[in-house]
Amino acid sequence: MSTDFVVRIVGMVALFVGGFYLGTFLGKSAGDEPVLWAIVFGLVGALMGLVITPFLTTRPIRAFRAQISQLSVRTMVAAMIGLIVGLIIAALLAFPLSLLPPPFSQILPFLGAVLFSYLSVTLFVLRQNDIINVVSHRLASGGRESIATTPESQSVLLDTSVIIDGRILDIARTGFIRGPMLVPAFVLNELQHIADSSDGLRRQRGRRGLDILNRLQKDPNIAFRITDLDVEGVRAVDDKLVILAKQLHCQILTNDYNLNRVAELQGVNVLNINELANAVKAVFLPGETLEVNVIQEGKEPGQGVGYLDDGTMVVVENGKDFINEAVPVTVTKVLQTAAGRMIFAKPGQDEGNGRSRE
Repeated sequence: MSTDFVVRIVGMVALFVGGFYLGTFLGKSAGDEPVLWAIVFGLVGALMGLVITPFLTTRPIRAFRAQISQLSVRTMVAAMIGLIVGLIIAALLAFPLSLLPPPFSQILPFLGAVLFSYLSVTLFVLRQNDIINVVSHRLASGGRESIATTPESQSVLLDTSVIIDGRILDIARTGFIRGPMLVPAFVLNELQHIADSSDGLRRQRGRRGLDILNRLQKDPNIAFRITDLDVEGVRAVDDKLVILAKQLHCQILTNDYNLNRVAELQGVNVLNINELANAVKAVFLPGETLEVNVIQEGKEPGQGVGYLDDGTMVVVENGKDFINEAVPVTVTKVLQTAAGRMIFAKPGQDEGNGRSRE
């Protein structure tokens, strides 16, 4: 039996009784038969109670709970502090306002409490970050900046793709991610669903993601935890991540191109491991020499193709004859594409200006 149904029955009975007594009173006042009036008003009241009671009780409560669940703890604390400050200001002004002549002495203290509470809550919620930063600076010992106020120490939300990728473990161990890494429970549930998939490849990827999470959690040098924070009324995991990141004022770490773009459009800062990998690849200039293992033919006649340790493709002119061999080549051109960096080279070292790259 649903809550709405129970509330409808209670509302129907209550308004039927109220309508019955109201009809009886009006019938006696009009000099007519009170029973007929009582029955009519009682039935109208019962019908109204059956229809509108949930919209006056359970529906507003659910909407209020949904709004509260989407607020971060920081925002709720800021709102409570703002409310307390507003009420204190209103209390200080209540006595002088009560000395005014009526009706101002009765109306203005109440209006002042409402006005200052609203203004204080609005101010504290809108400027919560600045207020927390000021307080943190004041509380920081020895004049040192509080760690909680630095951008690097903000929490980072991990999505499913970056966990399955696995590189996050090595990146976290290097210390580049200074803030705590958070994995919401709905991301963990999605990983578990992937790990239980009937498809062998998806099952393997899901289990690898769970293994990465286990290793992150066991490493004492990595700030990592799984959080129960959720977003009610939203089903898609990516949408939940974006909303949660906005609530917590934190970043999202992902490999998902679509999530990256959607989050940026909504003002959420995104860290993309693929972009990081492209940024830290070794830079080669025309004329420099490197050694590459040619493993296959290229698209053009006579070309050979090899790869560096970081995955950069090297197209070797006239490299077909060196397939399955490690050959020194001289860089002739470097091309940056959307898929990554591509190097064009020719076999041998340029004696004029060649510089070897160890």
